[in-house]
Amino acid sequence: MRRVITGDDAKGQSVIIVDGPPSAVMAEAGLGGLFEIWADAASAPLDPREGTDWGPKGEPVLSPARGGVKVRWFIVEPPPPGAPKAALDAAAKAAFARMGAAAHVQDQTRHHAMHETHTLDVICLLKGDASLILESGETRLRPGQIVIQRGTSHAWAAHGGPALFLAVLIDRPITPRS
Repeated sequence: MRRVITGDDAKGQSVIIVDGPPSAVMAEAGLGGLFEIWADAASAPLDPREGTDWGPKGEPVLSPARGGVKVRWFIVEPPPPGAPKAALDAAAKAAFARMGAAAHVQDQTRHHAMHETHTLDVICLLKGDASLILESGETRLRPGQIVIQRGTSHAWAAHGGPALFLAVLIDRPITPRS
């Protein structure tokens, strides 16, 4: 995976300021991984001359900072054949805890990675065959299809091999559910 980030040089000409791998990676065998690309303020002024690499460093965190936006790739893998549900549930809980999101794990009855985010997400399946799993059912996706995920409880399932997604996460307050 390669990130190419643009900006302006001192003369005001557009240039590449970052050309390299993801800024942070978290991979879990049998589950998939997160690959951080960029994080920024969602509504602050944009200064192309500011040449800092804003790709998140260190251990990936599930959600963007308050008022922020985060761009990432993520891979979902089919569970290993015959993996016990209890082991998948525990592995998913541990992965979310590593991302500072243990409290986001929801009822794992439908899927081991069922979770809720406090973000508005734009998610595109780039490669593979996958499903969006919600409390009410499941929707199959093909490459090039986009999901607007609006703070709901959800999970992703890959079919027949890994599924690669690109996601833009925008921090948004969530109206409490009644």
